[in-house]
Amino acid sequence: MKRTLITLAILTFITITAGAQDYKTAIGLRGGYPANGVTIKHFLSQSNAVEGILATSHGGFVVTGLYENEHWTGEYPGLNWFWGFGAHVGFWDDNPYIDNLDVSTVLGVDFILGLEYTFDEIPLNLSIDLLPSVNLLGYSGWGGIYGGLSIRYAF
Repeated sequence: MKRTLITLAILTFITITAGAQDYKTAIGLRGGYPANGVTIKHFLSQSNAVEGILATSHGGFVVTGLYENEHWTGEYPGLNWFWGFGAHVGFWDDNPYIDNLDVSTVLGVDFILGLEYTFDEIPLNLSIDLLPSVNLLGYSGWGGIYGGLSIRYAF
């Protein structure tokens, strides 16, 4: 927790002291249920991006890679919505939320739907999303519909 607060303070300081710039890549923190972690998003073109998420969850961690398609609202500068898909792999020593877990690795697919806003005055990007997932290998089945809030420094 202390490390997260220090990282957030440094990120906030950089955000406040830096000038406005175009958003090509952004890196920051992601908080949500059931996982908290770091996120990096990079635009391949004006409407196509890739996002990577490394998050801790239930005593283990999950790595997620997503392809996202952005759609600007056109009415409000900096505001857009996005959808996408990708995959995840998770690793646990022991997951107390799953009875009789004898599998320490899962592999699955993810879908994402969200809304994000990038400020003009400061290089800050805020994103809120829903992230439904299905586990295909390991503990297979419906993974759930998760949500998250990402706060990123935009380069």
